[in-house]
Amino acid sequence: MSYQVLARKWRPRTFREMVGQAHVLRALINALDNNRLHHAYLFTGTRGVGKTTIARILARSLNCETGVTATPCGVCGACCEINEGRFVDLIEVDAASRTKVEDTRDLLENVQYAPTRGRYKVYLIDEVHMLSTHSFNALLKTLEEPPPHVKFLLATTDPQRLPATILSRCLQFSLKRLPVELIIQQMTFILGEEGIASEPAALAQIARAADGSMRDALSLLDQAIAYGGGTVHEADVRAMLGTLDQGQVIALAEALAAGDAQAVLQQVNSVAEQSPDFADVLAELVSLLHRVALAQVVPSAVDSSLSGSDAVMRLAAQMTAEDVQLFYQIGLIGRRDLALAPDPRSGLEMVLLRMLAFRPVDVGSTVMATRPSPAVAPKAPLRAPAGAAAMLADVAAAAGARTIAPPASTAIKSMPPPSTANPAPLAEIPAPRGAMGWNNIVEALKLEGMVRQLATHCALKKHDEDSVHLTLAPAHLSLRNKKIEERLQQALSQHYGKPMRLIIEVGTPHAETPAVIQGQRETDRRQAAVQTITDDVNIKAMQEAFNARVVPESIQPV
Repeated sequence: MSYQVLARKWRPRTFREMVGQAHVLRALINALDNNRLHHAYLFTGTRGVGKTTIARILARSLNCETGVTATPCGVCGACCEINEGRFVDLIEVDAASRTKVEDTRDLLENVQYAPTRGRYKVYLIDEVHMLSTHSFNALLKTLEEPPPHVKFLLATTDPQRLPATILSRCLQFSLKRLPVELIIQQMTFILGEEGIASEPAALAQIARAADGSMRDALSLLDQAIAYGGGTVHEADVRAMLGTLDQGQVIALAEALAAGDAQAVLQQVNSVAEQSPDFADVLAELVSLLHRVALAQVVPSAVDSSLSGSDAVMRLAAQMTAEDVQLFYQIGLIGRRDLALAPDPRSGLEMVLLRMLAFRPVDVGSTVMATRPSPAVAPKAPLRAPAGAAAMLADVAAAAGARTIAPPASTAIKSMPPPSTANPAPLAEIPAPRGAMGWNNIVEALKLEGMVRQLATHCALKKHDEDSVHLTLAPAHLSLRNKKIEERLQQALSQHYGKPMRLIIEVGTPHAETPAVIQGQRETDRRQAAVQTITDDVNIKAMQEAFNARVVPESIQPV
């Protein structure tokens, strides 16, 4: 017997064997069980997600000799003939090869005649969007009011090209791309049934390359089995697909984590020796950064069966969450713009160097990276008024990545020398006396995440020896959650060193909440910073000398 490819051998024969598309199967199964059958169905979705397969199963369900059922027997004459593609009352048409109106008229000539073999005469038209306008017009009347023994099953990958008159006459089911996990699960099952050894990382590579299509995945799996001589290994799959070795991508990420530009360029040179697709290199790096971000937030979400899991955990410890997110975003945008670069390699190098250039620096840094050195300064520099140069030096020394510290004044503590790690903060703005108790407690609890959100939006109503009564405004009712309240109660009990009851009432707070206090503080500190900058004599002198202006929105208190 000749070899049958996996995509055909393992094509589902019943709804139960289908992988994914539960939203479509549920509607069809209920319709069959309750005998609520429409005369025309339209299945849409990308290639290889099950459109034609579902249509054929539906045809078997309609014509099974046991009756109309969602579970066709698979052994009767009608089921066997449909499986073998020789059922006379299932008319399958490839619209791509029959686009003329004459073809459609020929197809519909026999619609009025009763089925020869089965219960229904089923017309399965694949890639229906390829029909011409005249063909659609010829199909309209029959599609709207067909004889009771006729069912139309239409399939297309491009529903936007179908006339609205056709869409309005059909029940439309949109099939989704299959998740990578489902594709891996199905391939694992098939290989187990076939008795073929495989590696999980190899199947993950194939599933990602399939881009949501089960048929593409099984075709690639067939190719991988042939390439590997009867086994499916990660190295063989990478060589077959032309993807980069994971170790080189990890080395590239480690160089970025270390901030070593020379090592980054050396690694790019090493990668270039394999003549890869540099867009794929960037895609592999972005995918790795995604795994690192998951490891930082939810370590249990890292799939240990995939290659490089140890390196992912190591990178998660080496890199800050901010760096990972920044690199990921720059990588995404860089991949989109890679086609605009003079050549792909230089485009990749610029993306990687951009990651390092925009990497956040410590706020306490005393040297600004963009400040020109005296060796390349203009021969005839502009002269600032007296005191302006010293002020600029102080500003540069106290500046962070996004902030500019105002000069010393009566409203600000004395400025530390340039070598001090942290710039001087603005004077604290006092909070209202009545609300300070709960605000101080919240600060002492060192809360994080949603627990802190809940606490800061509550106001203290009453404080007993063994209980804390809070009021939460109705506008923030969504913050209430049993687990979050339990964590806040635990934090209060730990703070007081004894069990404490937490009672939260919904109503209008009688005092300002910590969130309101903090917001007012930030507003006051920002206004004070703007006022300090605009009133400073040195700033005014610079405005006159350079025709400059102060942008209040750019001023940040430190």
